[in-house]
Amino acid sequence: MNKLTLQYLSLNFLLLISLISSRFGTCDARHSVYWKGNRRSVAEGKSSPTVNVLDNGAKGDGTSDDTKAFEDAWREACKVAASTLLVPSGSTFLVGPVSFLGKECKENIVFQLDGKIIAPTSSSAWGSGLLQWIEFKSLTGITIKGKGIIDGRGSVWWNKSPDYDPADESESTTESDMVKEQLGTKMPKTKPTALRFYGSNGVTVNGITIQNSPQTHLKFDNCMSIQVSDFTTSSPGDSPNTDGIHLQNSQDAVIYRSTLACGDDCISIQTGCSNIYIHDVDCGPGHGISIGGLGKDNTKACVSNITVRDVTMHETTNGVRIKSWQGGSGSVKQVMFSNIQVSDVANPIIIDQYYCDGGGCHNETSAVAVSNINYINIKGTYTKQPIRFACSDSLPCTGISLSTIELKPATEKASSLDPFCWEAHGELKTQTLPPIQCLKTEKSPEASQSNNDDC
Repeated sequence: MNKLTLQYLSLNFLLLISLISSRFGTCDARHSVYWKGNRRSVAEGKSSPTVNVLDNGAKGDGTSDDTKAFEDAWREACKVAASTLLVPSGSTFLVGPVSFLGKECKENIVFQLDGKIIAPTSSSAWGSGLLQWIEFKSLTGITIKGKGIIDGRGSVWWNKSPDYDPADESESTTESDMVKEQLGTKMPKTKPTALRFYGSNGVTVNGITIQNSPQTHLKFDNCMSIQVSDFTTSSPGDSPNTDGIHLQNSQDAVIYRSTLACGDDCISIQTGCSNIYIHDVDCGPGHGISIGGLGKDNTKACVSNITVRDVTMHETTNGVRIKSWQGGSGSVKQVMFSNIQVSDVANPIIIDQYYCDGGGCHNETSAVAVSNINYINIKGTYTKQPIRFACSDSLPCTGISLSTIELKPATEKASSLDPFCWEAHGELKTQTLPPIQCLKTEKSPEASQSNNDDC
């Protein structure tokens, strides 16, 4: 075979390979197959539908009841995976108690909140009392995001004074008159949480504001894979029981870049929670960031793997706190509080195994075990007592570690109480300010801890 023939065959072979490659390339480009997370998506030129509540009968005038329109829009959005339900900007929607259920709903629905949702202030809208106002239940991949506002108009629930005029917080004369007309009867004793997620997996809350909730602003119950970011709560410091974010029986949550002002715990972590990561949060006013109260009414509580870091607290009643009732069981363990800046905080560091809200408590021998609690780089000013470790006689706290603690009285008139320790065992890894001389550094009673920890 001569040289010319070889060159001819080589050229034909290259042309064949080029043709085959171009055909496969065209096929790939046509289907545009790609992966995102654990979901396989095929782009075929079709975008997910958007369902506008205004197209489903909502008025958006702040006075008409738009509840049914929201329910209808939800049912329509649920028919197609990754659909968006749009609450548009520029409108105010009066919405009564509502549940958005996942029973017949596709995955990855987006609730785009750009407008404002307000709660009814008429007692008739709430019946004998409800635990939540807006609820998302049994969903997979649910996102609520946007720059909109959920306003619980909680003042009608908080204030018991007959001289209270709800018009003081109203936005217009029309709304003022409506609120006055609706306040003919007393609000129910049970106050609702503003926004609750229950039994859901893959929950995202981003950008929205919840303000003036009758009780807790945002609650997660029996949820997994939670992400909360750029979230704001805004309620007065004296509004009762208005936790910012409340988690219970929920795992794998991250909360960050959020501003929480309320009348109770900025973040409350309850039993059944694990793998919770909180960072870059501004807290105040409020009661700080708390684990508990746990073990009420002799119940078992289990909390583990909690990290709270890069947090600023100002003018709060507490800083980072663990609280449990006497008589409980279970454990709180593997907790880290790191890089916490406090300003005019009454009690920056607290463990209280004698928590009693409302009185009537009595001494019991069993307790929720507290172990492996780490405090790192907590600095700032306090107004009452810098550190308080009140641990159980029968089940002392163990594995407490403190490093780089610098807490000073906020003013010369501030309380000069020394750190307090009772049955608290641990280690001082650095010198502290003020000095903590009450922590027991000898070997702690590990056996009693393990016997009680049945989580």
